[in-house]
Amino acid sequence: MSVASGIEFQMSLLLFVALLGYLLASRINQSAVIGEILVGLLIGPSVLGLITYTDFVQSIAHLGAVILLFVVGLEFKFEEIYKAKYFAIALVGVILPWLGGYLTAGYFGFGFVPSVFVGTALTATSIAITASVLKEMGRLDTLAAKAIIGAAVIDDILGLLALAFTNQIAEGSLNYWSVLLILFKAILFLVGGSLFGNMFLNRKIIEFDSTSLAKKYPEMSFIFTMMLAFLYSMVAEAIGLSAIVGAFIAGVSMGNIKLKHSKDFIEGSDYLHIIFASIFFVSLGIIADLHALNMNVIIFLLVLTIVAVLTKVFGCGLTSKFFGFNSKDSAVIGFGMSPRGEVAMIVALIGLTKGVINQDVYVTLVLMSLLTTIVTPIVLRNWLYRNF
Repeated sequence: MSVASGIEFQMSLLLFVALLGYLLASRINQSAVIGEILVGLLIGPSVLGLITYTDFVQSIAHLGAVILLFVVGLEFKFEEIYKAKYFAIALVGVILPWLGGYLTAGYFGFGFVPSVFVGTALTATSIAITASVLKEMGRLDTLAAKAIIGAAVIDDILGLLALAFTNQIAEGSLNYWSVLLILFKAILFLVGGSLFGNMFLNRKIIEFDSTSLAKKYPEMSFIFTMMLAFLYSMVAEAIGLSAIVGAFIAGVSMGNIKLKHSKDFIEGSDYLHIIFASIFFVSLGIIADLHALNMNVIIFLLVLTIVAVLTKVFGCGLTSKFFGFNSKDSAVIGFGMSPRGEVAMIVALIGLTKGVINQDVYVTLVLMSLLTTIVTPIVLRNWLYRNF
């Protein structure tokens, strides 16, 4: 095996690229997320072709997203994410984008099933993008941030149901019972996982912290909590939810733990987040290939991206306004729910592998996800939080 194909070289190169992303972000006065995505575009297939989206890059990026959402979850409490108004924000923020995507695809001449897949891709919300930007700006403790995170978790369930319907339509059969089963398992995991963590795991970690073993090996609690983060992620994926939602619920379950003898697992996981989440954002730029663009695709891409942003902004923003949020917070929620990120890319990949969308639609959905991911940090930092 050549040196250039080794894991050590790839990790070194990816982290070097992440550093370049920070430098670029500093020069253009934008979020580090923007810099890392743009540098990912530069070194990926779109421009220089130095790195491709290999299985290794995908795996490391996946770890980054999981660790990021675990760290974000540590800053939230159970009661802060399960509220009826967040369900309403998420529901409107799924229905309106689905209709917008479906009608836009139909307008451009795509058939019923491809249009359904486009609509389903637009229902997605990537918690990782907005959460990272808000964390970087020190805004995770705001009411708007809590609404975004709470609604995005519910959005993931609703998006899962939409994807289940879409898959069955693509296969020519529709089984309502299987969809209801998915909903039941998702709710059971979210509520049961949170309660189990808060009422049982927390107590056990605190009890272990007082033992002689914890005093001798203070790093054991950190290892244990990270094991739980990945365990929750695995269970979430097993029932059809996103792994990052599982990691987030694990973080919510353990965020209130105060340890006396063990090393601070919150600080430790934050260091892991710095490394792996950086690679995750770089990977979003690497996965896009601008060579697949032609004029027809570009027009469809621009229209679809505008529809994707506006349907989330108006759908989630106006619903937030209805529930008493002020105009600024409603706009923050609307734009904060706009990034499709890796979630819509996964939907696009499913459609491509099933043969119900072609390469043009796949590239459009990937680039739409990328554009909505780039727009959100710019709007949050330079308009809604311009004094940051």
